[in-house]
Amino acid sequence: MGSPNSTTLVLVGNDSPNAFGALARHANVRAASLADSSDEEAARWVTQANAPYVVHDRDPLAHVAAAWVEFFDDLSTLGTLDLEVERASSALESGSLSMPDYYIVVDPESLAPTWKHWWLGVLPQAAPTRVIPWAEGSTSLVRMLRRLPTGRSWPTPGPWLHEVARSVPDQIGKGSSGSAGPTLTAG
Repeated sequence: MGSPNSTTLVLVGNDSPNAFGALARHANVRAASLADSSDEEAARWVTQANAPYVVHDRDPLAHVAAAWVEFFDDLSTLGTLDLEVERASSALESGSLSMPDYYIVVDPESLAPTWKHWWLGVLPQAAPTRVIPWAEGSTSLVRMLRRLPTGRSWPTPGPWLHEVARSVPDQIGKGSSGSAGPTLTAG
């Protein structure tokens, strides 16, 4: 769900709904909670946006993230994670979903450990400058929008999404350069 004329940001984290208030009064930002919208409604809202910044909370990888967290918290199976990765990859390839330009992780210190590893470990492996932690009280969210880092865009999602099961919490970044971490083996 990208807007061709805007920079699209997805707010994630426990306190993401509270962050919308800081953006509502700025003319160059169109912000809304789309968490309860259908994919079609959310895509329509984003593509019709006519502002430099479009901010919402409809994460195209929400199901993958939840399956990854549940898998590593021993609440789900690898099959469930594989299914969600396949669904997201297909939707991203077909264009029915798209990656935002940036993820803003609101108050990352309040996240449960496995969620923190997803947002600050797994996703930044794919595109380090595209995931930004933000805590209320640090710099204002509007000021942060004006200072977004530049860097490479998201790589084609399919290949790196299929590797997320190998991104083990507490091991992310400890493998060799470019590695997604240790390989899991059935045992």
